[in-house]
Amino acid sequence: MAKTLEITRVYPSTESSDSFTDFSLLLTFFDTCWFKFPPVERLFFYSLPQPKQTFLDSTIPKLKHALSLTLQHFLPLAGNLTWPRDSPKPIILYTPNDGVSLTVAESNAAEKDEDFDFLSGNQARKAASFHPLVPKLKVSETGASVISLQITLFPNRGFCIGLACHHAVLDGKSTIMFMKSWAHFCRSEKPDLPPELTPFYDRSDINDQHGLDMLYLNNWLSLSKIPNPKDDPNLFQFFSFMDVPSDFVRVTFELTRADITKLRQKVLSTWEKLGLTELHLSSFVLTFAHTLVCMLKLKETDVENRDTKRKATTFGFTVDCRSRLRPPVPENYFGNCIGFALDYKDKRGVLKEEDPVAAVASEIGEMVKEFEKVGVLEKALEVERNFFTVLSKEVFVVGVAGSPRFGVYGIDFGWGKPQKVEIVSIDRTGAISMAESRDGSGGVEVGLVLKKSEVNVFSSLFLT
Repeated sequence: MAKTLEITRVYPSTESSDSFTDFSLLLTFFDTCWFKFPPVERLFFYSLPQPKQTFLDSTIPKLKHALSLTLQHFLPLAGNLTWPRDSPKPIILYTPNDGVSLTVAESNAAEKDEDFDFLSGNQARKAASFHPLVPKLKVSETGASVISLQITLFPNRGFCIGLACHHAVLDGKSTIMFMKSWAHFCRSEKPDLPPELTPFYDRSDINDQHGLDMLYLNNWLSLSKIPNPKDDPNLFQFFSFMDVPSDFVRVTFELTRADITKLRQKVLSTWEKLGLTELHLSSFVLTFAHTLVCMLKLKETDVENRDTKRKATTFGFTVDCRSRLRPPVPENYFGNCIGFALDYKDKRGVLKEEDPVAAVASEIGEMVKEFEKVGVLEKALEVERNFFTVLSKEVFVVGVAGSPRFGVYGIDFGWGKPQKVEIVSIDRTGAISMAESRDGSGGVEVGLVLKKSEVNVFSSLFLT
């Protein structure tokens, strides 16, 4: 589907007076808990009706130059995740010869279901059609790249930017900060970044009195089949959650502001009737609760796959801990700074409730409340004791990638906001994705990967 035109490396710009030397960051427990998690893959589709040669002669050089300027501020992205012999844990290491791999490709889609307009739509699209648009992270026996980029041209229609990010290095918030910074330099080429886009690297305030960094890391290392995992040639290989069958399709649903208001009123009415404590009902809580209930109902109708129907289903989501740490770290902290909120109980029984969405929304609200009460470190210790147990069982965990708060549709490189944003990697993890509505109306986009035969059933559940 995509013909490679160029594979190059983009290096941090040397236009400033700063001289770059080796730069390293130790991983915190927020990072090591993701050590072998599959890369997070994102796609940003932009409408730009340029012919091929104009795009290659004008747009690509501009994007490359802006990327180089951005990497001055994001040196870890140009480096690698590695594990020196004299280090107790892996580090992120940048050396002056390091750069980011950038692939330039051209779509040669012959079918309508692989052209720009179709792929950037909301309807069911083959999950496999998106894979050629996303680069692979380079992994070797000695380390792994932090990020890889690909720009794919759809001649006379637009282009997409694909990125694969190592989750042990940065979370979604840091990834979007990088993308916004790249877009900033592409639009203005000013030498400086605004404070909110300037990464903060100091990790000294992240307290780890329980040694969580090594607890998480050792859990991942326990997957190795050799006595000394550090000598395992597959040390940096990623954990595999699931394959992507040929009948999987990607589909996007949207809850408008009016839909969310209606859900909120219904949930509050149920809570009042049952005498439940009224908790904060954000758009995230309502959207996730509604989507999870629809997925549970879908599983109940799955007569084709009895094993899937029998598999226990639970859920989890991440919580931004930047403001929750004591002391807090700035919002522009670079790296991972998210905690897990996991429900370990099988959720299939929730469908017996009078209002399943209200029941799940209450559970999500209580989980957030408990997170605030218990604290980041104690919650992380609890998750460490349980998370890998969940991974090892026949349990289907519905997670969430992305957030309506990231503002992904505000990432403008100078040619307008994205036509569509996708998180490709959810097809391998079973998560759903969330983003704010493109039109800025206060709604929420929900991305899912389903079997083709499930789409109509799920749609009828979601939209009623």
